[in-house]
Amino acid sequence: MSATTGALLVSLQLTDSAFPSGFYTLSHSLEGFAQARAVTAESMPELLVDLLRHTVGPSDATALVLAHRAVCAEDWDAVAEVDRRLHAAKLNRELRLASTRTGRQLLDLAGTVVGGPVVQRYAALVAAGTAPGVQAAVAGVVYAACGVDARQAAVGDLYAFAASFVGAALRLRLTDHVRAQVVLRAVAPVIEEVAALALDAELADLGGCVPVADAMSGRHERAEARLFMT
Repeated sequence: MSATTGALLVSLQLTDSAFPSGFYTLSHSLEGFAQARAVTAESMPELLVDLLRHTVGPSDATALVLAHRAVCAEDWDAVAEVDRRLHAAKLNRELRLASTRTGRQLLDLAGTVVGGPVVQRYAALVAAGTAPGVQAAVAGVVYAACGVDARQAAVGDLYAFAASFVGAALRLRLTDHVRAQVVLRAVAPVIEEVAALALDAELADLGGCVPVADAMSGRHERAEARLFMT
């Protein structure tokens, strides 16, 4: 198998909705918006774009690229620092817990599915408490271990977020299957834009902010009934 084909297949596998990363348990604050009646079928795509541009891109996609870069440079102190910085940048407790839970699940899966010294080295750092194991940082490590370049890795993970978000919208009855696919296609240029910014970012740039989304996540954490973890 060629390196190009191998990298493509890894990206497809990790972003497949059937891959048990735990994303299906997350609504990425959408359920909080729905509970507060602060989102509609019409405004849902706009919320997705805001989250991509102002939270997921500057924080998660940036951390993924920086972790990927550090692995390629064999700088494990830098990998751990990126992971810790991303964890600290997630101000909401619910989001921090969910991102580390899905990250460690991805890391465990990678140990079985991918294996190899890179994944093992990082798993040891997480087990020792040197790095928290946040999902985006773990993804950067796994993608680097599999020879997927940083651009493809960032685009793939951003797509996985968008697909998870519209999947949650389906379950919350904010869209239907056809419109969900229309929304995914429509945000493709935004994913490309956000990935390009992440590729040019440095550690000091890591961090995003959508205050209303943080507030909705806080409300969601205290809700009496919840379909999703976030």
